[in-house]
Amino acid sequence: MSAPKTASQADSLPAELTESPLDIDAIRAEFPILDQQVHGHRLVYLDSAASAQRPAVVIRTIADYYTKDHANVHRGAHELSVRATRRYEDARGKVARFLGAGRADEVVFTRSTTESINLVSMTWGIANLGPGDVVVVSEMEHHSNLVPWQIVCERTGAEIQAIRVTDDQRLDLDHLDALLGSGDVRLVATGHVSNAIGTIHPVDEIARRAHEAGALYLIDGAQAAPQLPIDVRAIDCDFYTFSGHKACGPTGIGALWARRELLDAMPPYQGGGEMIEEVRIERSTYAAVPHKFEAGTPNIAGAIGFGAAVDFLQALDPETIHAHEKRIARLVLERLADEFKAITLYGPAPDVARAGVVSFTLADIHPHDLATILDHEGVAIRAGHHCCQPLMRRLGVAATARASFYLYNAEDDLEALVRGLHRAQELFRV
Repeated sequence: MSAPKTASQADSLPAELTESPLDIDAIRAEFPILDQQVHGHRLVYLDSAASAQRPAVVIRTIADYYTKDHANVHRGAHELSVRATRRYEDARGKVARFLGAGRADEVVFTRSTTESINLVSMTWGIANLGPGDVVVVSEMEHHSNLVPWQIVCERTGAEIQAIRVTDDQRLDLDHLDALLGSGDVRLVATGHVSNAIGTIHPVDEIARRAHEAGALYLIDGAQAAPQLPIDVRAIDCDFYTFSGHKACGPTGIGALWARRELLDAMPPYQGGGEMIEEVRIERSTYAAVPHKFEAGTPNIAGAIGFGAAVDFLQALDPETIHAHEKRIARLVLERLADEFKAITLYGPAPDVARAGVVSFTLADIHPHDLATILDHEGVAIRAGHHCCQPLMRRLGVAATARASFYLYNAEDDLEALVRGLHRAQELFRV
């Protein structure tokens, strides 16, 4: 339950900050893992940017599949295989609708956002990049949207260039224009939301500029899909990737959306069963997309659970989830700035588009020490470079502490974070 506000506190807040658009108590009741204590304190889970928790409906859906319908998909005429195939393909349709895709066969199931990006780099990248070509990323990228491009550029002779980060910690679109102006850029690859500092990028504008320069655009949507309304056709990107486990779904399942004509032209990512049309000793022909990219027995239960997770998020309404995220991010940023004189907050200002990801350092306390102290207060945060070492260098730090708020977090979680940080100050005498 949210901490009560005094009359003066409530009167001082803008109207959109006085009450969450979500029923947080009802939402928390859907997440069994939150009903526990850690080190004698109520669990306050502020690490959803690393992995969100699962609602009971996702857990039940996976258990129901294993209890009633488990069999291999696409391969059997018996009843269980038919049921499993139907549920697996139904999940693909749910993910497609969640992304605003025009057709379900543009969605490929993968293990994760990371594998989705590797799939594109090792298929489209190997087939289309060569010496003199450029892949543009940004200084803000998660390593999953950087290392795969490094590998493919090493193999093809292409080059990587990075969009600079501005002093207010957004992408420098003027610098993007300068990079695109060379005429050699074949692909732009950026995140939609920074996992490290919460910046929401203007992806529709980036897509427009990339296309005007003749480049394709890939979006790492791992942080965005759980909390923003996504419409890949409105954005006008070419590839969009995200993971189930950050969107209230299972681990080990992700999705790649791409334009059908791109998928058709891309060679297979892996060889094996399921992804073939006809096999002879000398050669094979391949199945139509998306099955061309889904070699072997897929993560059937993961896909079905993924479908249940996006149903759960759709029922809450992504626009409403985003409104809650904006509200809680602003409350957290303003409260931490007011409460702690020695705190440094990273990311754009509260009035700029940003997600509920709040990275900070406190005096000279190491972020790992902060995370350990907070853990003993029942508060789970992340500490480190967040798989964004180039960004950390740009910010001039080795690591930050990161509290990531999601749809089950409210003011009482912020209060627990504040209490824990005061405890850290007391222990370190700062």
